[in-house]
Amino acid sequence: MKPFRTSVPIVTLGLAAALSLSLLAACGKKADSNEIVIGEYGALTGSIASFGQSTHKGITLAIDELNAEGGVLGKKILLVVEDDQGKPEEALTAVTKLISKDRVVALLGEFASSNSLAAAPFAQQSRIPMLSHGSTNPKVTQVGDYIFRACFIDPFQGEVMAKFAAASLGFKRVAILRDIKSDYSVGLADYFTKSFNLAGGAIVADESYSAGDKDFNAQLTSLKQKNAEAIFIPGYYTEIGLIARQARKLGITAVLLGGDGWDSEKLWEIGGEALNGSFFSNHYSVDNPSPEIQAFVEKFKAKHGGAPDALAALGYDAARMLVDAIKRAGSDDPKAIRDALAQTKDFPGITGTITLNENRDAIKSAVVLEVQGGKFLYKETVDP
Repeated sequence: MKPFRTSVPIVTLGLAAALSLSLLAACGKKADSNEIVIGEYGALTGSIASFGQSTHKGITLAIDELNAEGGVLGKKILLVVEDDQGKPEEALTAVTKLISKDRVVALLGEFASSNSLAAAPFAQQSRIPMLSHGSTNPKVTQVGDYIFRACFIDPFQGEVMAKFAAASLGFKRVAILRDIKSDYSVGLADYFTKSFNLAGGAIVADESYSAGDKDFNAQLTSLKQKNAEAIFIPGYYTEIGLIARQARKLGITAVLLGGDGWDSEKLWEIGGEALNGSFFSNHYSVDNPSPEIQAFVEKFKAKHGGAPDALAALGYDAARMLVDAIKRAGSDDPKAIRDALAQTKDFPGITGTITLNENRDAIKSAVVLEVQGGKFLYKETVDP
């Protein structure tokens, strides 16, 4: 197999310009007749690089295994990778290049919902199937029938954490702190609010911040006055660690709650002991004793060193799920791959058994993890 190629896109295109480029790309890369070209885009650099790097490690483990097993349809799989730097505009540029120049037959990515929403319209209009491993905002697959996901969606994730706060922790008063620049954070906060209210709880405050902020003292000072038992912060690890430290410094003792955007080894590096006793929903637990999961953990450690987080597991599942669809399609034609993906049922993933519904969303369970001493400890599993 040819080496993976990674390049950083340097041109930002609007959707109309991107579509025009696809029509002019006749001189783009043509796949070797013995290769099936799949594209991956994600944040390999930038503020959420931990997500993209973990995903890439999971995807490459899967592709290496599949090629060692003989590839698919008698061909090797060539993975072409683009770094979108965690920016929506760069996600569109990355996907435009992968489709128009590299001639990929399918796409893997993105994790961040805002980035998937930026790139999905071009994939849809180009009729290239796109499988997001971790974008949980419902709007992502609503872009069109070529857009899929291998993860649960935010209405379910919001319900999981609302029920955990109300039933398992017995809380009645919760505050919200959301990232207004993130489709993921805004949507998840809304779904949590709805579910927590239905469970008999009250949202006593709803404050906001913007991705990239460093100082959260104004919002936290306001929240402190509300005497909430917990604060739900559905953001990404880059801000969560800082929020936790500043909250504890202000004397806030409320339990911190979050979603899968917390899952990164960087979370503890940033927040440290201020995060102890916090909880977040996630896609799997590395401590699950399942033989299949533990075998995956050992293979990942052998290849990359360190234990795989949920992003790595999701990337691994998405890659194998996509190739399974190509195999079932019996073709590398994008339309045939799309049709086979839509029929995915009971796929045995590391993050759970995956069945896609009529909206191309994965129906699967979630887990709740507790942050303690730099580790993410398994608490419970919640089925859909």
